[in-house]
Amino acid sequence: MWERVEKRAHKQDVNLLNNPAAITPVTDGENVYVFFKDFGLISYDAAGRLRWKVPLGPFTNSMGMGASPIVAGDSIILVADQIRDSYIAAFDRRNGEIRWKIARQESEGWGTPLLYSPPGSEPLILTAGQGQYGAHRIGDGKRVFSHPGLSPGMVASPVLDHDTIYAFGYGADHGPGLFSGMLAQLDKNHDGQLTPDEYQNIPGDTSDHQTTAMFIGMGKYMGNGDGIITQDKWDAWGRHTGGPTGLLAVRLDGNDARDLWRYGKGFDGVIPSPLLYDGVLYVIKNGGILTAFNPSTGEVFKTGRVRGALGGYSASPVAAEGRIYVVSEEGKLAVLRAGRDWDVLAVNDVGEGAFATPALAAGRIYVRTDDALYCFATKR
Repeated sequence: MWERVEKRAHKQDVNLLNNPAAITPVTDGENVYVFFKDFGLISYDAAGRLRWKVPLGPFTNSMGMGASPIVAGDSIILVADQIRDSYIAAFDRRNGEIRWKIARQESEGWGTPLLYSPPGSEPLILTAGQGQYGAHRIGDGKRVFSHPGLSPGMVASPVLDHDTIYAFGYGADHGPGLFSGMLAQLDKNHDGQLTPDEYQNIPGDTSDHQTTAMFIGMGKYMGNGDGIITQDKWDAWGRHTGGPTGLLAVRLDGNDARDLWRYGKGFDGVIPSPLLYDGVLYVIKNGGILTAFNPSTGEVFKTGRVRGALGGYSASPVAAEGRIYVVSEEGKLAVLRAGRDWDVLAVNDVGEGAFATPALAAGRIYVRTDDALYCFATKR
């Protein structure tokens, strides 16, 4: 069903869940803009020549930064939600000069913002951050409204359909009993606390790497920041991350919003953003579990496993011409027939780790793995 067109190798050391290439570039059709958490915002022309650069940071985000920049008129918009000093800022596309910068009350988050054009009003920047939706004016960044109800951990980016926005996230339970269990597992010297040598580099699968990253953030950003995890820091982290888990659909009305529906099951640790395609809302989860929702009501049309691709998932699903494409962390690229009763058409194994969302263009699909960039095309 698929014919390989090109493969370009590019070896690099890869942090499984948030390496320097995790944040998606954006283009205005002429130039490219990319944000690197360890440097800042950079622009290149179509030939790859540097146009300008704006150093930013350092940032206080336990899992690293994740929100991608977006183009809004003559500005590049960047949301930097972090444990301390969160903000949203606009930069001039021509030279990178900052146009405005507004503080945000949300703590750390990773979702990319969206542009929304309410009827009869100026366009707004929509954000899905810790515990709430938000809206900022493009011209000066002023916050227009907030709408509560989101989860504390907003990793996936929201999607927008006309005047309805969809986003999911998850909260966490970090009660005292769980800390006791972690001590029993990891506290080698039995001193009632966890030091970096005890909790770093926990061997295992993706969830273990997430746990390690959480511990590093807890030790670095809670309390005195000495890296040691105590009961007090564990409790502080619980207050920081505790809250509801679920998918929230909100109807927008100019400078206001109201809940449309909520679905609260099975979103713990889910990274891929939802896909809204041809009247169906899709979410892919670890284990290759794909759920199709009615976007108007939240009714579940179908939940099932993507046969042949049952691993972990970080890449978001994409769709075109009646087909959905999902790629697992193990490099299984699955092609699905879209619809309420979706079905698996084919699974292609590239045999390499894959964490980036595929890109679709001109009848081809581009897949970036740990080792290469692949381009596939439909056989004619």
